[in-house]
Amino acid sequence: MARKNRSIKKTGSGLKFWGRHAVEAALDNPQRLIKKISGTREALESLDIPAEISVVFSDVADLGRTIPRDAPHQGLVADVDPLPDVWLGDILDQQSGRPLLLLDQVTDPHNVGAILRSAAAFDAAAIITQDRHAPPESGVLAKSASGALEIVPWVRVVNLSRALDDIAEAGYWRIGLDGEAMDTLEDAMGSSKLALVMGAEGEGLRQNVAAHCDTLARLPMSPRMESLNVSNAAAIALYAEYTRKKGN
Repeated sequence: MARKNRSIKKTGSGLKFWGRHAVEAALDNPQRLIKKISGTREALESLDIPAEISVVFSDVADLGRTIPRDAPHQGLVADVDPLPDVWLGDILDQQSGRPLLLLDQVTDPHNVGAILRSAAAFDAAAIITQDRHAPPESGVLAKSASGALEIVPWVRVVNLSRALDDIAEAGYWRIGLDGEAMDTLEDAMGSSKLALVMGAEGEGLRQNVAAHCDTLARLPMSPRMESLNVSNAAAIALYAEYTRKKGN
């Protein structure tokens, strides 16, 4: 059984999610505790809401006052609690062969939400972040994820380098994405199951995290563009892994 890399217990409650995709996905997730759903009559009538969840009919203006200004709520706002912790050891014990995606100090909730969406689209087993350098669950992140926050397990660990050691013990080939690397991602992939490691925009991978990767690789790009947004780069890397597996 894989060693369990300790995670940080999430605290707090009182999250608000907004938008149809985020609310519908929360309803479909048995792990998500939903305390209340507020919405317009038209929006609420299209949902299958369990009897135990409180429902409040609201007009558009009232909904807008409960969430950040100009947030696109589409007539729906849900009051929810954070998801339960997910343990790295549990993910590794599944032996699914699906890729893991590790994010090193990627803190923008829009980026993490978009990355979750790509992870769901290309069948990643989980995303893994260091708890101190990653955004918490939030309405902004859930909206950006377009439902994927409820689908893709999100593991938060104390130390990303130690997590990479555990991942290696479980038989993963660890590739750090680095725009200055000699090899392209395709050349570096090999045939093992993969853990893809992405750094923050601008700073890239921290030295200690890069040292715990088996190899570094870059995405092949036109010289007219120096770099990609981290969420775009993650989508391309996950797509490359998805098509590699389909081709085997």
